[in-house]
Amino acid sequence: MMTELPADQVRTLLAVVDEGTFDAAAAALHVTPSAVSQRVKALEQRTGRVLLVRTKPVRPTESGEVVVRFARQLARLERDARAELGMSGASEPTRVSVAVNADSLSTWFLGALTRVDREPRLCFELRREDESRTAALLREGLVMAAVTSSPDPVAGCSVRSLGRMRYVGAAHPDFAARHLGGPLPDALAAAPVLVFDRDDDLQDAFVRGLRGDRQGASQVRHHVPTSEGFVEAVVAGLGWGLVPEVQARPLLDAGRLVPLAPERTVDVPLYWQQWKLDSPALAAVADAVARTAAETLRA
Repeated sequence: MMTELPADQVRTLLAVVDEGTFDAAAAALHVTPSAVSQRVKALEQRTGRVLLVRTKPVRPTESGEVVVRFARQLARLERDARAELGMSGASEPTRVSVAVNADSLSTWFLGALTRVDREPRLCFELRREDESRTAALLREGLVMAAVTSSPDPVAGCSVRSLGRMRYVGAAHPDFAARHLGGPLPDALAAAPVLVFDRDDDLQDAFVRGLRGDRQGASQVRHHVPTSEGFVEAVVAGLGWGLVPEVQARPLLDAGRLVPLAPERTVDVPLYWQQWKLDSPALAAVADAVARTAAETLRA
C-alpha cells in the first residue's frame, strides 16, 4: 500500500495550482508538461483520489486542497530549516501570509504587525476578506493564518480567541433628523442604509433585532467595500450603518455622528487560526496579534 507522498509530486501539484495550467507549471519547474502530468497522475494514484479539476485555470478538489495545504506547509518548514542552517537563500526575507477582515485591518491589526521582531527579516502578505470567509483561504492553503469569526479549527490548524469587535449603529445628525424621526425600528427599515458588500448582514441583523421580526434594513442600500470609505460615507450622510466602536467613538464625541439605539450593540467574535507548524516567524506574529487584540478588542 503506497502511503508516502513524494515531495516532488507534492511540489508539482502545488505548482500546477499556483500557475493555473500544466504548461505554466512545467515552465516554472523547468520540466516538460508530460513530466508534470505524470507526477500529478502518480500522486492521484497514491492517494486514490482526484486532486485537480482540469479546467483553465485548474482548481484543486477538496482532497486536492488538503495536499496543497500540506505542500505549502512543507515549503514553509524547508525555508525555516534553511534559514536556521545558514544555507544559501537564507538571506531572503521570510514571508508570512495572513487573511484578515477589513475592519480589523483598518483599526488594530497593522499595529500588531509593528510589534513583531524584524529579525529574522519578515515580509507580510495580507489578504483582505470578510471574517466569515477568511477560514476558507486557510482551508485552501492560500494563507498561513487568519483572523476569522469561526471558532471551529480548520483541519491542521490551531485556534485561539482574540476577543469581540463591537459595532454601534450610527448616522450623521442631519440624516437622523431627516430619516429617523419616527419609531426607530420602522424608520431604520425604510431609511437608506450602508453595507460593506452583498454578504454584509450586520445592518439587517441589527434591524431584525430591534423589530423582533424578519424584516431587515431598507433595500435602498449603498455598497461601500472599504472600512475607511464606509465610515466616511456614514459621516457624509449617505446612509446609516454599523461602525466599529473604535472608529465611531471619536466621531460620536465630536458630534459628527449620533448613536442609534445605543443600548443595542453588535459584537462579532474574532479568532486567530494558524497552521500547526513549529515556525518561529508564525509564532512571533501570533503572539503580537494576541497581545494587541487583548488591548483593543472586547474580552
